[in-house]
Amino acid sequence: METLNPRVRLGWLAGVLVAAALVGGLLVGVRRFVVAFSLPLVVAGILVVAVLGIVYVVLNYRAWRFEIRDDDLYLEHGVFTRVTTVVPFVRVQHVDTQRGPVERLLGLGSVVIYTAGSRGADVTIPGLTPERASELQGRLRNLAVESEYEDAV
Repeated sequence: METLNPRVRLGWLAGVLVAAALVGGLLVGVRRFVVAFSLPLVVAGILVVAVLGIVYVVLNYRAWRFEIRDDDLYLEHGVFTRVTTVVPFVRVQHVDTQRGPVERLLGLGSVVIYTAGSRGADVTIPGLTPERASELQGRLRNLAVESEYEDAV
């Protein structure tokens, strides 16, 4: 099974640091306007959020796996709730690549697979190099087209 590029952890870590900063700002605001508590408690709150976030990033990276099998795309991910997704190629509608600002900065991209169905009709594989994302997009598109003819009545 294939794993994500290790640089994806830096993008996820950036999100953790933003969350820790927001928690810090919230605690400072509460300390100033609602309840006066010590500054070390504010720092402790920021550190707890940061440490828990870092642990989550490490565990999330270890949990992410995907594989292109004969008839489907198989994905495993999730820290608290393990999610196993199987996307039959015959259900694939179209495949996109996307690169947000943080991903571009890190030299990464994502592949988004849109499927026929009503619930959760898209699947995203993050943390791929742009070359791998493009190659995966083309391969999935070709496999979807091939399976369309095989499944035809």
